[in-house]
Amino acid sequence: MTNNLQHDQIPEQALAWARAGQAVALATVVETWGSAPRPTGSMLAINDAGEMAGSVSGGCVEGAVVAEALEAVEDGRCRVLEFGVSDDEAFAVGLACGGRIRVMVEPVGVGQGPSVAQLTAVVAARAARRPVAWAVDPKSWARRVLDGPGDPLWDAALARFRTDRSGFDGAWFLGIHNPPLRLIVVGAVHIAQPLLTMARLAHCDPILVDPREAFASDARFPGERILHDWPDEALEALGLDARTAVVTLTHDPKLDDPAIRVALASDVFYLGCLGSTRTHAKRVARLTDAGYGADVLARINAPVGADIGASSPAEIAVSIMAQLTERLRRPETRLGAAA
Repeated sequence: MTNNLQHDQIPEQALAWARAGQAVALATVVETWGSAPRPTGSMLAINDAGEMAGSVSGGCVEGAVVAEALEAVEDGRCRVLEFGVSDDEAFAVGLACGGRIRVMVEPVGVGQGPSVAQLTAVVAARAARRPVAWAVDPKSWARRVLDGPGDPLWDAALARFRTDRSGFDGAWFLGIHNPPLRLIVVGAVHIAQPLLTMARLAHCDPILVDPREAFASDARFPGERILHDWPDEALEALGLDARTAVVTLTHDPKLDDPAIRVALASDVFYLGCLGSTRTHAKRVARLTDAGYGADVLARINAPVGADIGASSPAEIAVSIMAQLTERLRRPETRLGAAA
């Protein structure tokens, strides 16, 4: 049975099973070719009851991987599996157009596999929102956790943290574990309703900030995480980093400007602000008077959103998520803005 955990919660589930006394294996996509359905670094955890969390192929080869994982927890041997060598074989396991994947299977806490202590270190770093890499040599099965400078592989890990891509550096496979993406939305307006839903679908944890409780209510935003603090206080308390995006939607300088100032002083990968070109010009003038330079203000994406002709709240939310994704995946480029 496969549970409904997000793909970025797999180490946590594997550790929980191991701590509960269950035999556990981790499967990781280490290489892909062609039309592989899941990217390198995708993970699947399997316990000795056959329960699964995550995915390495969207269901195409999970059955074969689970069978190998159950053998791995018995014999303590790691292995690398390859699927989809030819077009016929690719079709048989659901890899269209000749796509191929290689999957590394590691039993936890036995034989050649990682120790529970190593898995615990990965989970602890993730909980603290520190980027961490799982380094494995599939030939010798040597492995270590890269959690800071001092390791010869750290520079390679840093480059992969920036691109958010796992892969090989020489003989070593570096499994990248970046902090989960967050989207902090300032302003409980109509656009925020579809935007929070879309963010979650994109595996981006949404947080709504608005001190106006009549606007930011459970009735209008059921099930959402809502903070009724003043925006700058909320953002400072949450802590902003390079895996966080901030979008301001209130049109009210008393609410938006304090949040923008906190975001500009941080490493957020995206800062988008609702408002017309005229509204943004006034915003820039206020911030310039406050001492912000043009290079800093250029980080603001305003009018917010990709230029797709959006008009309704849902369409504007689509445009925001499109531009946010572009900034995350292609930080060197800029999409047009118009919402």
